Amino acid sequence: MSTHRLSPAGSGPAGPAADVGRWFSTATSRPLDGPGPTRGGPPLPAWGPMEGAHYGHRSSPEEIDAALELLRGRPVAVLTGAGMSTGSGLPDYRGRDAVPRSPMTYQEFMGHDLARRRYWARSTVGWEQFRSARPGPAHRLLAALSPEPFPVTAVITQNVDGLHAAAGSDPVIDLHGRLDRVRCQQCDSLSSRSALHQRMLMMNPELAARLPQLAADAARAPDGDAEVDRTSSFRYPPCALCGGILKPDVVFFGESARREVVAEAFGALEVAAALLVLGSSLTVQSGLRFVRAAGRQGKPVVILNDGPTRADPDATVRLHGRLEEVLEDWVR
Repeated sequence: MSTHRLSPAGSGPAGPAADVGRWFSTATSRPLDGPGPTRGGPPLPAWGPMEGAHYGHRSSPEEIDAALELLRGRPVAVLTGAGMSTGSGLPDYRGRDAVPRSPMTYQEFMGHDLARRRYWARSTVGWEQFRSARPGPAHRLLAALSPEPFPVTAVITQNVDGLHAAAGSDPVIDLHGRLDRVRCQQCDSLSSRSALHQRMLMMNPELAARLPQLAADAARAPDGDAEVDRTSSFRYPPCALCGGILKPDVVFFGESARREVVAEAFGALEVAAALLVLGSSLTVQSGLRFVRAAGRQGKPVVILNDGPTRADPDATVRLHGRLEEVLEDWVR
């Protein structure tokens, strides 16, 4: 989940190993260790750069100013995607340097113990690097836009990194969950991903001993996958309360977002007078539906993204360029 190989402010490399935000693409074309099915769930879209996209184009200053005037003084709901976090070293999915990949589905994770072993082993390798990511310029600039020049009713984010909240945006609606939490699939209890990480290191001392080297190797891997040997022997714990299956508190492909979270997001759009989309290709329905809802409600939609989006025909104003540059113009 890599457009930038370095984190800001010298925080070190954040290459493919930090791609826990795509929930680790452990469902690859290679078979799982051991017998049994290797795939599950619905067909997946291809992830990688969009063909025919004109990356790097920047809208004129007049277009950027006109978009701000359209939003100025109005309550605005903001929908964000992976492009917001590339400045923090977290890869996007369909940008110019995105790596084609196949994410693990909910059906595969829940249906196969070997799939869960593979997921948690690789996720363990990338976790420390992922959680070291810090808010980038785009996160900070967005937080600075409210209440002037326009108040933000909510930041509705498709990202799972928690960086909007860390940058000071409030409220933030994590449409796809948060990767720093773990949810039991039986009793629905929440727990800390960091605590689970330490527990899995204790349960897998051989991997723990090799963790620094594995993480370094994964950061250099051209396909963005953390290569972990013998994932079939990796041990992971059950829920401490009921013995159920633990899963990252994020929405996998083939899984639906939680109803109460979706309702909260639509509520933020309902009280807004406009919708601003930042850093999302809107390829999946999860984000696209908010653009379509804003259109049905007669609300203007401003889309800012480097590269095409699925909702380009629906935009009132379509801006091109790097998020931090345009947002900085608006803050000024």
